[in-house]
Amino acid sequence: MDAIVILDKPKGITSQRAVERVKRILKKKRAGHTGTLDPFATGVLPICLGESTKVIPFLDEGFREYEAVLKLGVETDTMDYTGRIICEKSIGRLDENDIQRVFLKFRGEIRQIPPMFSALKRDGVRLYSLARQGKEIPRSPRTVVIRELNLIDLNPPFIRFFVRCSRGTYIRVLGSNIGRELGFGGHLVDLRRIKSGVFGVEDAVSIEDVEKGNFNSVSMNRALSHMG
Repeated sequence: MDAIVILDKPKGITSQRAVERVKRILKKKRAGHTGTLDPFATGVLPICLGESTKVIPFLDEGFREYEAVLKLGVETDTMDYTGRIICEKSIGRLDENDIQRVFLKFRGEIRQIPPMFSALKRDGVRLYSLARQGKEIPRSPRTVVIRELNLIDLNPPFIRFFVRCSRGTYIRVLGSNIGRELGFGGHLVDLRRIKSGVFGVEDAVSIEDVEKGNFNSVSMNRALSHMG
């Protein structure tokens, strides 16, 4: 099978662990994914198998779409609920106008500093390994593009929002920065990728579906259709 499986990654495992499980189930020697999801996140994770791993650099993944839930008033060192609480504040008055005013500041081209708890490497060492040792090193900001940033629901202290962004955007950082701009701080309690390039949740299957053979793979021709 030299094709692509669009996995709906479950919560609680790394993207690489998900790839290894699919590779083992389908008895493939080579496999790779097209964009890391945090362990606490769920959603669209394209996994290329066999010869299809060669097309990973050419896949149309310019923009990705997410739904996220931000909890205001509590900051963590990982910027999500898996981390250690580093700051707590009371939530003051908050309405949709406040949210929209802040969202406006984060639309378009923005700069982000990658988090210490990330898979980026410095001198061959993952940043999260250094972070777990209590170390923090300087990171250069990156330019990313937030094409859409929309409020779905406001239920203080929780904000549910939709974002369409360029590859390389850290939604945890975006959520943390939104919380700080509102004056309360915050961290993500839920994150789901609903689209990655041409692949959406409607294409995605669970690991259990893969185990049962209850899925349709995506051909390399379809995956590269944007190059036609």
